[in-house]
Amino acid sequence: MIKRVAESRLKKLASTFRSVAVVGPRQSGKTTLCRTVFPKKPYVSLENPDMAEFAKSDTRAFLAQFKDGAILDEVQRVPQIFSYLQQVLDETKKRGLFILTGSNNFLLQENITQTLAGRIGYQQLLPLSLQELKLADKLKKDVNWHLVHGGYPEVLAKKIKPTEWYPAYVQTYVERDVRQLKSIGNLTAFTKLVRLCAGRTGQLLNMTSLAVDCGLDQKTVAAWLAVLQSSFIVYLLRPYHKNFNKRLVKTPKLYFYDTGLACWLLGITQPNELLAHQAKGVLFENMVVIEMLKQRMNKGLPDNLYFWRDKTGHEIDLLVDDKKPIAYELKSGQTLSPEFYKGLDFFQTLEPNAATKLIWGGTHQFLKNSGTEILPWDAFF
Repeated sequence: MIKRVAESRLKKLASTFRSVAVVGPRQSGKTTLCRTVFPKKPYVSLENPDMAEFAKSDTRAFLAQFKDGAILDEVQRVPQIFSYLQQVLDETKKRGLFILTGSNNFLLQENITQTLAGRIGYQQLLPLSLQELKLADKLKKDVNWHLVHGGYPEVLAKKIKPTEWYPAYVQTYVERDVRQLKSIGNLTAFTKLVRLCAGRTGQLLNMTSLAVDCGLDQKTVAAWLAVLQSSFIVYLLRPYHKNFNKRLVKTPKLYFYDTGLACWLLGITQPNELLAHQAKGVLFENMVVIEMLKQRMNKGLPDNLYFWRDKTGHEIDLLVDDKKPIAYELKSGQTLSPEFYKGLDFFQTLEPNAATKLIWGGTHQFLKNSGTEILPWDAFF
């Protein structure tokens, strides 16, 4: 089993809060992580119809059977449980009593956030990161292999072919999670939207274009995109708004939380298919953006990731806005070109204090005279 970086933070949260929520995509390893960190706690899956029915029909009695707490898996399936948990947590001084997991971001729901405010710690867990694979000595030398296989633990640990695993994943996601999150009658149109999103990976989000191609109105597309975000399928990278230039692009860019899923939706089934594929660059970009996001989530850091683009064509692929901004250019190419540095050099004229880094598909690591750090894809983390 591959050790998760988030394990140490999860233990710390459990020693601080009366309850802890672990949320992330379906099959990202939440259950395995929780049962590893809390082996003595009873485990209850609320995807089990009998357990779910008991929890719904008599929530108070359901919780009362766990005097020393429990791991409640897929807890969003019984929404009323949160109100009862509030009283249970208010009446105890124990830390880490209940560990909650969910395959949608249930804490974004306002009523739940208000109910559990101050009582619950929060850990997001995405699929395996490149960092975790490297620590486990399972990082391969072929970046295309990682783009196609993605980071879901079952694909990597059990060596299931992506062409066999991802279709089942999408079917399960649509049939279970989508139906629960929102009353979507036209599942065919919803699945089409997911595929269209894959074809727009790394592009500015264009609601009008998506609506036209799906045969839907923009309001419906916006609602369905919110479902895809809440269930950790698509990630929207926000534009950076600091007033470097008044003529800034203000639309987010669309990425997938897992490149393996994006590849399968695009019909890419083998790593060698990426060698000359037009999507290779944006999928590489997608991988690095999400890897950065995984690092921040594992440490409990805020999602301070952005891109920057003005309307004259200058662009920074990824901007990390901490105490000192770090600008990243992301290039899948294995031969360095002066074009790779164009955006970074321009950005340095606007923000001289920013650190600049180029992450590329090659193997060499060095420092340019301008101060830009060149980092290979398998070592930037």
